[in-house]
Amino acid sequence: MSDFDLFVIGAGSGGVRAARIAAAHGAKVAVAEEYRIGGTCVIRGCVPKKLLVYGAHFAEDLNDAAMFGWDIKQCQFDWPVLRDNVLAEVDRLEGLYRQTLTNHGVTIFEERAVLTGPKSVRLASGREISADRILIATGARPHMPAIDGIEHALSSNEVFLLDQLPKRVVIAGGGYIANEFAGIFHQFGSQVTIVNRTDVILRGYDEQIRDRLLQISITKGIQFRFNAAFDRIEKREDGSLKLSMTGCDDLDADAVLFATGRVPNAQGLGLEEAGVTLGDNGQVKVNERAQTNVPSIFAIGDVTDRVQLTPVAIREGQAFADREFGNIDRTVDYSAIPSAVFSHPPLAGVGLTEGQARNKLGSVRVYTSDFRPMKNVLAGRNERSLYKLVVDEATDEVVGIHMIGPDSPELLQVAAVAVKAKLKKADFDATVALHPSMAEELVLMK
Repeated sequence: MSDFDLFVIGAGSGGVRAARIAAAHGAKVAVAEEYRIGGTCVIRGCVPKKLLVYGAHFAEDLNDAAMFGWDIKQCQFDWPVLRDNVLAEVDRLEGLYRQTLTNHGVTIFEERAVLTGPKSVRLASGREISADRILIATGARPHMPAIDGIEHALSSNEVFLLDQLPKRVVIAGGGYIANEFAGIFHQFGSQVTIVNRTDVILRGYDEQIRDRLLQISITKGIQFRFNAAFDRIEKREDGSLKLSMTGCDDLDADAVLFATGRVPNAQGLGLEEAGVTLGDNGQVKVNERAQTNVPSIFAIGDVTDRVQLTPVAIREGQAFADREFGNIDRTVDYSAIPSAVFSHPPLAGVGLTEGQARNKLGSVRVYTSDFRPMKNVLAGRNERSLYKLVVDEATDEVVGIHMIGPDSPELLQVAAVAVKAKLKKADFDATVALHPSMAEELVLMK
């Protein structure tokens, strides 16, 4: 008999969900985690980053407060206070994740585990463990390019631990992490420059929406260097950085953050030795049931490089555990996955972009609402929101919803239900507006 029915390598959101559900179905489960329980999202990703986003929003809110009658005598920002409070919240959440596992009888090994065969692993302590099924849920890590001086750069892992806020920040990348931290640092008072190797930010999002963010970001004072690349990072005696560039003038900075994608954590786990096939990007290749080419070995989440989103990893973990231990034939539907960028202002989208819809469906109708939120009007802020519906001409089905503006992610979650349910534009038109709200724009487009 094996030591465990299921052995999970990696205690991020997906691995924890899989372990918990499998244990609830009666399986004997163990989890190995070499760093901290909770994974990227809880420890060094979306949760602490969102808390920084909340903190950054106070900059504009406090500035706008005067037009709403508030007389704030003294206004100053203390980075160590926010940093330490965020880290304390991370500690609290890690404790809750740990408690969830222990409450379900899951054995936790706080050390690295590597495969030694299709049904066996070895812990860093040397202990050999057997399991009927092994689940790889090790996530991904920031990509750090091989350039001279890269050791002087930050990744998104270290940015939460800064001793002090840098006065000048250069951010490499044009994706969601780069644009989110650009907004955070800018609101905290840093001079921010984004360097992108192409002339497109947020590839995959609707073109109109991402162009609006670029326009607003430039208006706020965030600088962009497109079609540019880093040659070398040199640290001066005073601690500042000299950035030698290709495609633009050299830059000076107090910190440089690389947000140029994430790499699956599949190396050094003994996967290839166990016969598991890896993809061109180093990802674990799996079928629709999260199963590798080795029948007893499975993988979920970012390590598979399918959709690198925490809710997707959780869905995959739940479906895996239900199938393998609960006798529930469940798979994950990857269509109509909502996503958001917590930039300033935030943007969000679900379904097909206008370009994708035209390529796939041919004839589409596009409805937009370009407006200035009521709060911005009274505050004297010219920043405008943009909402967009993409409709299949042949069926009247709303196949995509995209928006940028205050609270867009909160609104988009509900709107995503409409896309998932294949509602028609006529259903939106027949819905009574909730006034006064920004959300009413979704049902008033003509």
